[in-house]
Parts: sequence; C-alpha cells; structure tokens
Amino acid sequence: MNGISLTGRIDLNATMLRERLTSLGEQVSTGRKGSSYAALNTDGPKSMDLRGEISRREAYKNTIQQTLSKIQVTQDVLDRIGAIAEKFTANTAKLLGATKPEEIQIQAGQAGAALVEVANLLNERYEGEYLFGGSDTFRPPIPNPDGILTSGMASGIATQVASLTTANAATVLANTKVLAQSNAVGVTPFSVFLSTGAGATEGRRNLLSSDNERIEYGIAANRNGSVVSSGETTGSWARDLLRGLASIAALTPGQSQLGEGYNTFITTVQQGLKSSVNALALERGSLGVVEGRMESVRTLHESVTLSLTLQVSEIEEVDMAKTITSFQATQNQLEASYRTISLVQQLRLTNFL
Repeated sequence: MNGISLTGRIDLNATMLRERLTSLGEQVSTGRKGSSYAALNTDGPKSMDLRGEISRREAYKNTIQQTLSKIQVTQDVLDRIGAIAEKFTANTAKLLGATKPEEIQIQAGQAGAALVEVANLLNERYEGEYLFGGSDTFRPPIPNPDGILTSGMASGIATQVASLTTANAATVLANTKVLAQSNAVGVTPFSVFLSTGAGATEGRRNLLSSDNERIEYGIAANRNGSVVSSGETTGSWARDLLRGLASIAALTPGQSQLGEGYNTFITTVQQGLKSSVNALALERGSLGVVEGRMESVRTLHESVTLSLTLQVSEIEEVDMAKTITSFQATQNQLEASYRTISLVQQLRLTNFL
C-alpha cells in the first residue's frame, strides 16, 4: 500500500509538472503569459483598459494621417491655382496701353483655357472624395468644368465685356462682380449644394483629432476657408480668379482702342487677380499651420501609444530568459519524476518476486 501511495503521489506530481511544462512551452513559443485575460489574474482588467486606449489612439492617428494626405493633395492643387493666378496677374500688364490685337487674342485664348483648368482643379479628388465640395464629397463642386465658358457667370461676364465703352468701365466691372458673386442657379458654375443647399451655410470640414479637439481643414470651392480677401474682391479667391479669367477671355482685339475705359477695366481686372493671389497665399499658409497642428497631435498619439504598448507588454509578456530557465528546470524535474516512478515500479516488482 505504501508503494502504491508513493507512486500515486509521484504520478500526481508528474501530472502537475506536465501541465506546468505545457504552459511554459506556450509562453516560450508565444512570448505571452497566456492566451486569455484570465491568465493575467488581477492584471487582466488593466490590460483590457490599456488595449482599449491603444485602439482609440490608433484610430485617431490613422484618421489624422488620412486627412494629412488629403491636405497634401489640396496644397498641390492650391499651388497650381496660385501659379495660374500669378501668371495672369503679370500678363495683364501686356494688355495695358496700345496693345497689339494679336496680344489680346493670345491672352484671351490662354485665359479661356486657364478658366477650364481652374474649374477642373477645383474638382480634384482624393480616394474618390471631392476635396473642395464641402461635406458633399461624392458630387463635383463644379458640375460642368469643361463647359464653364458657357456657364451663366462666364457668358454673362462676356456680355458685359462686350458692352465696354470709353465711359462705362465702372458699371461693367460692378456687373461682372455681381455675376461672379452670384449663387443663383443658372448663373453660378458651382453646385446647387454649395450655392443654395446645405453646403451654402455649413462649416468647414473637420476631424476629431482627440477626445475634445476638432481641427478644421476643409475649403469649399466657392468660398475662402480661413482667410478674408481684401482689395478688389468678390470675397472669395476662387471667384476672383474665375471673374478675372472670364473677363480676359471675353476681350476682343478692337477694345484696346477704347482708351481710358479699356485701361480702367484692365487695371481693375489685374487688381482682382492680385487679390486672388494674395488670398491664395494666405490660404496655403493657413492650411500649412493646420498640417503642423495635425502632425503634432499625431505625434502625441504615437508617443502615448508607444508608452501604453510598453505597459501592456510588461503585463502580458513573459521575461523570456526566466521563462526558458523555468521551462528547462521543469523539464528536468519531470524527467526525474519519470525516473523515480520507474525505479519505484522496479522495486515493487522485486519485492513481489
């Protein structure tokens, strides 16, 4: 009986060692204390909380990164639009004074092409979303960019320019500004959503960058984002540029003979383009500040996530050196138990014989 009792105790010990060896083997292979939070005992709830915080910050970080990519494309578009505005601001100097008819034709043709290009640039998309469409990200802010020269705005401006005389420049300019500012359907080249729908009064697109912070970054095609235009302006750098390009595109060679009326018109068009250039530069700078702010918040999330990950690692992961040592020691103990069981069984057999 004593032999049986001793064998039973040794076998029970061997069973416990096998279970421990299996557990240690899993820890060695995975580097983790266990496959469930239960294996962490009282640290389980803390680990769950830490992982929840990590997931939340990862979501913020990913959203910010995606938005930064959108902003980069937006900046590229604004750079190109700014270059067009600067080019035609400079080119209007060629239209002043005793301008050769062919120069007016050249500038008018180039302005018409630029008007179409700007309209298409304002329809730029990133991953299927229109960048300048406000919250209406799946419909173009300018529904017919290639046909903008025949839009109510451009054709109305062309009619006004055609009526230019030596004495009515101020009236013509006032009327072209009204046309460029108009949100009326059939006049404005911009979408109904941006002109008369919910988009006409909505705030800028923004993102929730942390629990209590939203950052605005969106720019609608028909109005400024964060800057105020000054000088000869419609109040919008985009409208100023469209107005200026449409005005130049409508010029005819004979109008340079209108003297002071013509020069006043061209000078004012140039001033409007300058207003567009200046506001665009400020818009790009402001958007750059937004980029920097987002980068800072993203970096903060990244830093905190790293710290939290280290805390989770301390809770969930094993000390590999100690675990391997324990595994080897347990393996040796188990082998010793097997040898002991074998020896006891041999002794019992000898006593029986």
